Parts: sequence; C-alpha cells; structure tokens
Amino acid sequence: MLFTETFVAFYSKVKGSLTDGTFAKLTFAKTIGNSQLMNIYVRPIVEEGLLQFELKFKFQQEEIIEYYSIEDAFDRLLPFINNPFSSVILFTTEFDLVYKLNKKKAVSITDQDPTFGNASPVLLEYLAKNF
Repeated sequence: MLFTETFVAFYSKVKGSLTDGTFAKLTFAKTIGNSQLMNIYVRPIVEEGLLQFELKFKFQQEEIIEYYSIEDAFDRLLPFINNPFSSVILFTTEFDLVYKLNKKKAVSITDQDPTFGNASPVLLEYLAKNF
C-alpha cells in the first residue's frame, strides 16, 4: 500500500519549513517488525550552491549516506512508509509534526510543541546568502 497522498501533505510541510527557515531535521523512526534499517535521518546540505537533502540510512551495523534534491528525496523516502517505518517526525522551531501509522495502517498527522529552538545552521546560512 502506498501512502502517497498523505505523505504529499506531510512533505509539503517539510518544504514549507525549509522555505521559512524553521527546519531542524526529519527523522524516520519506529520500525515495524525486526528490521536491519533502524532510522533514516534527513538534513539539509548545500552542494554547488543548491539546497539538497542528505539522507543517512542507519542500519544496525553501518550507515549509508545518499544525496538528493528536495523534490527527488520525496520519491526516495516514500517507499519506507510502512516498510519498515510507522513514524516520521518533522522537527521545526515552531512545531514538531508527527506522521504516524497505527496498526490498521490509518495515518494521522499531529503537531506538538517544538523540540528544537534553532533551525539547521546549514539552512539558515543558505537562506542568508540566497534571499
């Protein structure tokens, strides 16, 4: 089952937090079943003057890092919803947004008080230079 529609809505908030300079980090967590892949950590980087995402795949014994444009990262991350992750958390300086699947595979998106007081330094530096 693809969760494209609900993840599109969630990912629009991710892109909005990049635009308004509040993005701190994005984390895929809470695996379903026993998985070698434990987490995916997403953070902004600047490569050749372009804002991109670094995706760090944290396995039990290793880490793999991949780089994608903000748009292409969506397609790379979508298959991991429900396989193996049941939770994705967007951390911003204004709120934390939690994308969660329950046991019946129903999606809920809720916001909470922010965990981080500061946005990603890479993002803030990029915005200062480009806007």
